[in-house]
Amino acid sequence: MPLRIETLADADAVARRGASEIAHAVRDAVAARGRFAFAVSGGRTPWAMLAALAREAVPWERVHLFQVDERVAPEGHADRNWTEIGRVLLDAVPLAERAHAMPVDDADLVAAASRYVQRLELVCGRPAVLDLVHLGLGADGHTASLVPGDPVLDVADADVACTLPYQGRRRMTLTFPALARARRVLWIVTGAEKRESLAKLLRGGASIPATRVACGAQLVLADLAAAGA
Repeated sequence: MPLRIETLADADAVARRGASEIAHAVRDAVAARGRFAFAVSGGRTPWAMLAALAREAVPWERVHLFQVDERVAPEGHADRNWTEIGRVLLDAVPLAERAHAMPVDDADLVAAASRYVQRLELVCGRPAVLDLVHLGLGADGHTASLVPGDPVLDVADADVACTLPYQGRRRMTLTFPALARARRVLWIVTGAEKRESLAKLLRGGASIPATRVACGAQLVLADLAAAGA
């Protein structure tokens, strides 16, 4: 699993660098294929990056936004990643018509996950190939909502699946096969609590779920707190 890592001074610098990397990927993809489709993760790390991305000069009319994962919670709830995505990005750029929220408020989550696969394939081909996937890294080594011990880790025949409860809520998530097909993966890792899991990610092996991401082009942006010396 080839990984490049850049270490920056702090979380703000990581956010700005991440936004610049995505904007560059947008311009590359639009020039090559006429559109750019990317997926963003939840958690604490991406919001400053997405706010910075909203200030970048990119052809938003050619961009599609998907989710890497989402908590099962009511629409507009603070636990929903989509709530914050709307605040920091969709309220700032003309993207709403091409922004695709995971349908986690559906009573039948299995059917909802299948519909999300269909939405991905409509935009990204079959099987779906995203131009860029943003991933975070948990202190326990999870990424997306692919958490240690969950059966979703072994899903090999679907691009989207649902988890068991984790930190109080079930999740909908892209699976390892979907992540492996992405043209680029951008890891955003900040905070001293991520230092051990980042070291494991960089070493590879099978000690944490994050090391199972098999995309060929992966860039890790980490702050000094996470990367250490």
